[in-house]
Amino acid sequence: MSSVPAFITCDNLVKIYKLADIEVVALQGLNLRIEQGELVGIVGKSGSGKSTLLQILGGLDRPSAGQVSVAGQDLLALDGPRLVDYTRHTTGFVWQQTGRNLLPYLSALKNVELPMIVAGAGRRFRRTRALELLDVVDLAHRTTHRLVSLSGGEQQRLALAIALANDPPLILADEPTGELDVRTAARIFDLFARLTSELGKTVVIVSHDPALKEHVARVVGIRDGRTSTETLRQVAATEDPAAATTHVEYTVLDPAGRLQLPADVVEELGLRGHVTVERVAGGVFIRAVHDQGASDV
Repeated sequence: MSSVPAFITCDNLVKIYKLADIEVVALQGLNLRIEQGELVGIVGKSGSGKSTLLQILGGLDRPSAGQVSVAGQDLLALDGPRLVDYTRHTTGFVWQQTGRNLLPYLSALKNVELPMIVAGAGRRFRRTRALELLDVVDLAHRTTHRLVSLSGGEQQRLALAIALANDPPLILADEPTGELDVRTAARIFDLFARLTSELGKTVVIVSHDPALKEHVARVVGIRDGRTSTETLRQVAATEDPAAATTHVEYTVLDPAGRLQLPADVVEELGLRGHVTVERVAGGVFIRAVHDQGASDV
């Protein structure tokens, strides 16, 4: 691992929620590095911890233990006013539910201006910037329209313009295509890609959409509160578009030497309880221990 600080660093991140007398562990020592200008997808089953991670990165929640830094800022060290400043100027959120992104009684233009009003920007500046951002998300022709007049895809594009209003370096999106059709979702993903390639933003997208890996260079899988896999997209120089893109999935080995074997491997080989690890030329065997013999991984 590089010694150069990443734009986002999570080190042994733990988050425990206490509900009455029950403790729910959402993150169990998660480690993650994301470089500036990366477009990264986060996937995992419900309850895996991916949305909790997004809220911590956004400054909306705090971890129970571990370390997390974004853009050189130690989020655990930020007090109330500095944390508000962080959420206002370092991060921009796009939520699945439009009600969390948009105010229905305001026009598209006024919705984009609102975060700048809260941040204290002048009237002329915020009007000019709002118009520029609406053009970036291809909504320049919808400036006076309210929420009820916009399609689902237009609402999410407007939400993206709002997230960009105060020019944050980090954009966080929680299931931004969850309520969209395939074609509209692809357009939203393309917009996120433009933010990294043209504006240098760092974008983290939490999604269940299976098409996500076609639109981002790296997909991080979270299982049981830890990073378990990374899938990297590789584009080959070829004249055949169908063969141009491949995906390679890696199992993540954390700094303590722990790894999560793929669930289908564990199930197929009946790995339970104890296993043995044997050194061999060029690698290791993880061998299941059974009463009637052993199986190799």
